[in-house]
Amino acid sequence: MTEIKRQYFWGHNKRYNRYTEYQRAKYGERVQKVTVDAGFTCPNRDGTVAKGGCIYCNNESFNPSYNSPEKSIRQQIDEGVEFLKRRYQKVKKFIVYFQPYSNTYATVDTLKRYYEEALSHPEVIGLTIGTRPDCVDKSKIKYLQELAASYDITIEYGLESFSDETLKKINRGHDVKAYLDALELTKGRGIKICTHMIFGFPWEDKVRWLETANRLSELNFDFLKIHQLHVVKNTVLADMYQKKPFQFMQPDEYIDLIIEFLERLNPQIVIQRLFGEAPPRTLIAPRWGIRNTQLVQMLEFKMEHKDSWQGKQFISSDAQ
Repeated sequence: MTEIKRQYFWGHNKRYNRYTEYQRAKYGERVQKVTVDAGFTCPNRDGTVAKGGCIYCNNESFNPSYNSPEKSIRQQIDEGVEFLKRRYQKVKKFIVYFQPYSNTYATVDTLKRYYEEALSHPEVIGLTIGTRPDCVDKSKIKYLQELAASYDITIEYGLESFSDETLKKINRGHDVKAYLDALELTKGRGIKICTHMIFGFPWEDKVRWLETANRLSELNFDFLKIHQLHVVKNTVLADMYQKKPFQFMQPDEYIDLIIEFLERLNPQIVIQRLFGEAPPRTLIAPRWGIRNTQLVQMLEFKMEHKDSWQGKQFISSDAQ
């Protein structure tokens, strides 16, 4: 009975609805993301809504070495594809990930130039566009809707927390309502939506993070990314941590949290990521010394041992 329940929603025997299997089911093969840096900034960096950016943000902590806004989009894609083909020899399809900063924070004409340069690559089948919910409007979403008629288009909205208090503390420069408004603007247009969250802010707690699963489960979006909070060099959060260190969850604690979170989460939401990783040269804390692949293995082993799966405790509002 347990196995039937798990497979009912996503058609494979994993214990949560994984993006890798989702893409394989859709395309019949592995699809890999290749990251590019188009040189965008954010409204909480240039003074439009704030200055300094989010207190945890240092793009060096996740930008691949081949990314640089000094290179053309095509050059970054070519170098990224070459690198990824060496690592995953059978991959032939790629989604270009506009990742650093807010990648809709420009005019529609500018976005067209960058996006269409990326889509002109013969092995690129779509785009993932990382941005903030306050950096979209009707004209931008209309343009993405037009692209989505022919390409695999995902917009990734950084929310990070359902607490307006937290959003103020981390200098996001927008509130939860901005995210909800962006979802409403985007849904039903053929554009896939990914939501990005961070767990581990020291003034938040397990109760809030588990409640996040309930809040997310009520919303209309496709993919979810979560990662544990990192303190990295050259950030405001690093300065705060150096002055007054705070506690981090240990790997087992975080995995236990994620298991409880997944059990509450709507099983139709596809999980793109549950763990983050920062290069040792930039990472201050937490220093777990465990790679993401190992953390995923630990999570899956523990879910198997507990007979846990995504949605185990989920109750649809339709069933209430």
